[in-house]
Amino acid sequence: MGKPTGFLEYERLDRSYAPVADRITHFHEFVIPLTEEQLRIQGARCMDCGIPFCHQGCPVNNLIPDWNDLVYRDDWRSAMETLHSTNNFPEVTGRICPAPCQESCTLNLQDIPVTIKTIECAIVDRAWEEGWIKPVIPAHRTGKKVAVVGSGPSGLACAQQLARAGHEVVVYEKADRIGGLLRYGIPDFKLEKRILDRRIAQMRAEGVEFHVNTHVGVDLPFDELKARFDAVVLAGGSEKPRDLPVPGRELEGIHFAMEFLTANSKVVQGVPGAERDFISAEGKDVVVIGGGDTGSDCVGTSNRHGARSVTQLELMPRPPEKEVKELTWPDWPHKLRTSTSQEEGCERLWQVLTKEFVDDGKGHVKALRCVRVDWRKDDSGRWQMSEVEGSQFELKADLVLLAMGFLHPVHEGMLEQAGVELDERGNVKSSTEGEKAYHTSVEGVFAAGDMRRGQSLVVWAIREGRQCARAVDEYLTGRTDLPR
Repeated sequence: MGKPTGFLEYERLDRSYAPVADRITHFHEFVIPLTEEQLRIQGARCMDCGIPFCHQGCPVNNLIPDWNDLVYRDDWRSAMETLHSTNNFPEVTGRICPAPCQESCTLNLQDIPVTIKTIECAIVDRAWEEGWIKPVIPAHRTGKKVAVVGSGPSGLACAQQLARAGHEVVVYEKADRIGGLLRYGIPDFKLEKRILDRRIAQMRAEGVEFHVNTHVGVDLPFDELKARFDAVVLAGGSEKPRDLPVPGRELEGIHFAMEFLTANSKVVQGVPGAERDFISAEGKDVVVIGGGDTGSDCVGTSNRHGARSVTQLELMPRPPEKEVKELTWPDWPHKLRTSTSQEEGCERLWQVLTKEFVDDGKGHVKALRCVRVDWRKDDSGRWQMSEVEGSQFELKADLVLLAMGFLHPVHEGMLEQAGVELDERGNVKSSTEGEKAYHTSVEGVFAAGDMRRGQSLVVWAIREGRQCARAVDEYLTGRTDLPR
């Protein structure tokens, strides 16, 4: 903990943002950090709560009270070491994680949780600035070779841990640059890619080998890959998007969210030839279908393009403004959340079902035909949706972005060739406990992250990558000293 009475003496203070009119003119990060003294005071607010529920809220089980106390005591280097003991990429989670730890903070019972995410980000950013973060070179080499397929947060965390255990690790990425969704799926205004590049440079120095433009199951047959390595980790993510098969779906101007975001990120990052696939929202009436983080990223990107209007549709009812603490805390609450992108300009509509895309007569979308829906529980207690009679309306749209989430990993190619068993949701089947933890139905083949658990948070991906590394290390050597 920090100062025992700090939570009584100091008001909560968090990072601020650059003005909307300024930040929508570029794709750089726009967070205004706290000063060092302000951060120390915020660390002092971490109270002696007895049970640190923040540990439960954080999937990687960050030692939050420990590094809050170290920041308060001005021991930033020890705080950095404590932070890295559970999290490979705190500079990523400190920027894009929704911070379930803060929802679990005891002070959140009064809506004034410790600014955990802000302190986390400040610790690691200072560590990079001071040059404290160095490659961790293993004392010995095992002679074992591991292939990691996918370079998202799960694959990278797994690869880094295995390299530090002394294994020879090769990461295969089908895209032209390393990072998975972190590279092209998360807009640069939320995560500038220099943040990724410096961590990847550290991993190269630790012995991790990266192969880009290599699509396992297409460019490289899975059997050939498996024959080269002692173990294979499948960490390719959940990439099968949920579609909206209604009349007019084939019209031009309707895209999956990742098509839009990836094309934009490649242009922003200066990828040669990226302009050919660029999808512009400039001067257009944009409709984003889906109310989650990916939809929010589409909103922020469209505003930076100069869209005429942006409307975001959500099928579910509008959440309550505030949760009932007695019923939800310390778990993640269902309540209304407004992202920085939505604050920049967006009309949000709830309980709306898209029935049809309207043709402009030239094969391009010009509008959506929608209907309001109602949600009620049936006799068995399950929620059922019904259309509200007479509530049909039309919504103008030149560009429609489908951001309704992802169903499961892509089965064609690698997974079919690997012959791994899938669960009832279409994810790669494996357990997280026991002797066969993270092991698939195929000997020597492991799975982690969204490919195993389904679409989830970056912090869950890091956790799974770390734990999968433990399982692989133990499989290869009969024991493991890797931390969870």
